[in-house]
Amino acid sequence: MLMEFQTKLLHGKAVDNYANGSTVPPISLANAFAYESSEQLEKVFQNRAPGFAYTRIANPTVDAFERRVNELEGGIGGVACSSGMSAVTLSLLNILQAGDEVIAGSALFGGTLDLLHDLEAFGIKVHFIPRVEKALIEPFLTDKTRAVFGEIVGNPALNVMDVRETADFLHGKGVPLIVDSTTSTPYLLNPIQYGADVVVHSTSKYINGSGDAISGIIIDSGNFSWSPERYPGMKEYKKYGKFAYLVKLRNGIWRNMGGCLAPMNAYLNIIGMETLGLRMERVCNNAFRLAQALEKLEGVSVNYPLLESSPYHELAEKQLSGKGGAILTIRAGSKERAYKLINHLKYVKIATNIGDVRTLVIHPASTIYIHSTPEAMAEAGVYDDTIRISVGIEDIKDLIQDFTEAVESLGEE
Repeated sequence: MLMEFQTKLLHGKAVDNYANGSTVPPISLANAFAYESSEQLEKVFQNRAPGFAYTRIANPTVDAFERRVNELEGGIGGVACSSGMSAVTLSLLNILQAGDEVIAGSALFGGTLDLLHDLEAFGIKVHFIPRVEKALIEPFLTDKTRAVFGEIVGNPALNVMDVRETADFLHGKGVPLIVDSTTSTPYLLNPIQYGADVVVHSTSKYINGSGDAISGIIIDSGNFSWSPERYPGMKEYKKYGKFAYLVKLRNGIWRNMGGCLAPMNAYLNIIGMETLGLRMERVCNNAFRLAQALEKLEGVSVNYPLLESSPYHELAEKQLSGKGGAILTIRAGSKERAYKLINHLKYVKIATNIGDVRTLVIHPASTIYIHSTPEAMAEAGVYDDTIRISVGIEDIKDLIQDFTEAVESLGEE
């Protein structure tokens, strides 16, 4: 029986009959798991038998979380990580080595931009392009290109990637598309259905929903053929067929670098994600209505994908289920005006996060992009007067009034 999104969240195949009739999985805080014989433990360590040996490698609560996110995304498996940045890092390092090249969008989250620059110290060259799209990718493709990376909806540039067109083009060149789908979530889009090969989430954000558990996840489509000639590290994993990427990841760099997810955080994410559909419906609607209201005011300019003034309006309508996500940005005219607007807000928290049930604002240029050059910030859609708004579930009338009064306060200068 086919299930709609919210029903699948609660009754999908990945939702087990948990112990003692529990409706959610128990929190397994054990570091290690004992076996009756050395032979049994050997089989678990060699992946010849199911089971858990050590929580850094695998844990029942984390496993439950991985399987539930994977079912929502339609992949063949997932690997949970200690943070979204850990997931981004390991999704790339799993296939890269010195001398390889990556093409990435420059309109990325500031931490991801910093990471990609860090890769250069390991002999990995990254070509940055304004948007991840065919015409901009093509000039940088070489026989050393091993991946293209980008966000489905840029944070905070709010540019929208045409996943189908990009994936089809790259597959014709033998290159995988790795996407960060944090801001779109599985509710708005399943990138794998549009051709993405690997999907990454900072599950600390919308999947968690309450801002109480740092985490990330990597979901593999199983569709890309990892040629051992282009990806030498895949040679010994070729025998695993479509699971080669996942097996290499879990038994290699993910396992060895120790970026595992804590069971308690996995549990908090499971509790949070069970309302993902409800929350996304609310926050997307709130964001659109707030953007429409702010667009009518003098003194600020508004960026939101679903607005008709956005160049991504049609693509958002088509690809994101007619929604624009829960982030919008505004420009206030100067850093001083941006600060004044932010400081005037009553119901909004000044905090560096997105995806919370509360509405959050931040001045990106002085915080998450503080290490970027002015040129890099501009390419990421960040300016001295930019304000990023992560819209929450509050009553929209109150949010509109709060922001309207804050904008109007700028006219009192």
